[in-house]
Amino acid sequence: MSHSTYQHRYIDKSPVELPVGKVVCVGRNYAKHIAELKNETPKEPVLFIKPVSSIVDLDLPLSVPADKGACHFETELAILIGCEKTGQQLPGCDDFIAGYGLGLDLTLRDVQDQLKAERLPWEKAKAFDGACALSRFVKPAAIKDVQNVQLRLTKNGQVRQDGNTGAMLAPVVKLLAHINTYFTLYPGDVVLTGTPEGVGPLESGDQLLVELVGVCSFKTRVK
Repeated sequence: MSHSTYQHRYIDKSPVELPVGKVVCVGRNYAKHIAELKNETPKEPVLFIKPVSSIVDLDLPLSVPADKGACHFETELAILIGCEKTGQQLPGCDDFIAGYGLGLDLTLRDVQDQLKAERLPWEKAKAFDGACALSRFVKPAAIKDVQNVQLRLTKNGQVRQDGNTGAMLAPVVKLLAHINTYFTLYPGDVVLTGTPEGVGPLESGDQLLVELVGVCSFKTRVK
């Protein structure tokens, strides 16, 4: 599905009556992932944006660039924004959050490493067309405690990522408030909240199972 036809949907495949907006991503929000990439722990959340043109449907096969080096998967809790609130104070989250789902933050790792070495922005590595695969969403009530959800990615039958949202350095509510002081979150925007350790490369033919364990799961493949 191209970005021009992508629509947010709930798990029952019913459409979400919200526009498709930007994706605000959080880097370095899990300590073990920071360690595996040998990065420094940030003093505050690292933020970057993926445009609408990067969004594709996780239910459909993934297309990975073949001529730009390694493309890594990063499994993340995705939060669908339901209404606008300004500033840091987000009184309650029942109406602010329209749903939870999964996102694959696809990263051209070789390109990113080169950009980092040259102290340049990451957009070419993180915001290319197809770089954000989003699942269908569940209603907020489906998750009792957003800081106790297991994220899991299984690649070709082997578990590669298996981390709990309780390990986030910046928990969800504080994270949303922090983001909202820089980038106003509008209805239809999505926040990707960071990835646990275990990221790795994708290759043509890979079969993926991504899960919010006990809540929802989705299968896809690399074409």
